[in-house]
Amino acid sequence: MSKTSSNLALKNELAEKELIKNFRHENSWLSVLTPKPQWVNNDAIKIPKRGLAPKVLINNKIYPIQSNKREDGHITLALNMYDTENTTVTDEELYALPYDKLGDVQQQHREELEDKTAEHALYSIAPDNSATTPVLKTTGEDDGTGRKRLTAKDLINLKKTLDKMLVPKDGRVLVLCPDHTADLLIEDLSFKQRYQDANGGRIAKNYYGFEIYESTYAPKYDKSELTKKPFGSAEAGAEASVVFHKKHTVKASGSAKRYAVEAANNPERRENTIGFRVYWIAVAIKDEGTAAIISG
Repeated sequence: MSKTSSNLALKNELAEKELIKNFRHENSWLSVLTPKPQWVNNDAIKIPKRGLAPKVLINNKIYPIQSNKREDGHITLALNMYDTENTTVTDEELYALPYDKLGDVQQQHREELEDKTAEHALYSIAPDNSATTPVLKTTGEDDGTGRKRLTAKDLINLKKTLDKMLVPKDGRVLVLCPDHTADLLIEDLSFKQRYQDANGGRIAKNYYGFEIYESTYAPKYDKSELTKKPFGSAEAGAEASVVFHKKHTVKASGSAKRYAVEAANNPERRENTIGFRVYWIAVAIKDEGTAAIISG
């Protein structure tokens, strides 16, 4: 290996390690998810699937007590692959600039990857309406655009729906879309007080039984079918706030790779080219506690 190739390989390795180290989604609802790196191999995640739970006997008088073997399984999912488009920086720029533009470019790539993976994660966790993953509609007054506002009553109804489904109360997380955050600020003074005291993105530890976060991105739904529009779709749709349960929602990262061509190896253009690829996923491993509420 030439000295130039060796230097590039070392730079790639250091940049990949730095990307993985700093890929944290800080001050985000994703920080509450349990990381499961031990489930990942070859950029795929193997999710354990429990067998049947044991029956509980009350005041049993029949012996011997029956024994059953629990047959566990697993589901294997490929991690999502995220690529950045390449950025070019000429040697002339590097010579003239008083700062490390290549380093800043790499940081920008990481920030964009963090933003896009967070958006895609919320979309992936958001469910379509079903018996085990309810999608409810807001019922408040018209905000002037034909959209019904989210009300505290709607959140109480959402809580009641999860209660009746026996979803554990500890660990429920609600990620509010911008419209619904604004609705609550207008309607509920107690929410507004907590919002003003927000710390690190978390508005309330317990607001109608939910740990509350905000997201500037919101999945869009078909109002009649209560199903998600495709990710990144430009179609109109109802924005949704998403509910998940900490116990049943995980995140995992795989490999990261830096693709680079140095100007020294590009005599025609004399420019440096950099791009990144990461493998990552956030997913609900059970339906329990997963829900959404869309604007009616």
